[in-house]
Amino acid sequence: MNVYQLYINHSYVIQKGKVMGRIIAIANQKGGVGKTTTAINLSSCLAEMGKRILTIDLDPQGNTTSGIGLEKSELENTVYELLLDECTVKSSIYQTQVEGLCIIPSNVNLSGAEIELLGVNDKEYLLKNAIDYIRDDFDYVIIDCPPALNMLTVNAMTTANSILVPIQCEYYALEGLSQLIHTIDLVQQRLNPNVVIEGVVFTMYDARTNLSMQVVENVKENLNTMIYKTIIPRNVKLAEAPSHGLPINLYDKKSAGAESYRLLAKEIINRKDL
Repeated sequence: MNVYQLYINHSYVIQKGKVMGRIIAIANQKGGVGKTTTAINLSSCLAEMGKRILTIDLDPQGNTTSGIGLEKSELENTVYELLLDECTVKSSIYQTQVEGLCIIPSNVNLSGAEIELLGVNDKEYLLKNAIDYIRDDFDYVIIDCPPALNMLTVNAMTTANSILVPIQCEYYALEGLSQLIHTIDLVQQRLNPNVVIEGVVFTMYDARTNLSMQVVENVKENLNTMIYKTIIPRNVKLAEAPSHGLPINLYDKKSAGAESYRLLAKEIINRKDL
């Protein structure tokens, strides 16, 4: 019996006919905005609240994989093998140290996937076709996208119900966001008519600076989409946690970062219109 079967059989009872899991892709082609931090800590806080979570690391850097406690260089099956049909989706799922949280990991091998998939038919749907087999075993599937609008990100968008966009509270916060929205529109038109923008979450907020407050107000004035009330602060503990392979609610459960991601998780759960 593999890890996935143990997770399903011993941790939870899967009910036939239950609603399929909600799939959220975390995307922004701008790097350093908190995608991976949000993927790790939102997943962990949702699991802490009793939800069954699958996190998919779709970034070749594999930072979500290592930040959640797995040694990415020692994994037999990753999302790379899954996309190339070299393993089954169930054999690519690993249990993490967080109860209720599983992951499909990634490593540097994924960087070559786009070239290897050039001649593959329907390559935009490879991830969706794999995840459709197991999505009803989870309440939420969280996908960490790479910082690029490439085939991996398109695969995430064709798989997802919605897209969560982290925006860093800095001067160039809106830079490139119009291109991301344009890409989402194209995916809606041609590949996945049901995908929507989940909303925007502000990250790395520094209450001591006027700039952070100005950025929040500027985005609210110029972006016609859902903006989450929870704002993720710039926090030392959040920055330290990945080097220990721990999500923030295990590394320092009373930190401002942990409390913020718990609040975001509650907001995600309470969304009724998706």
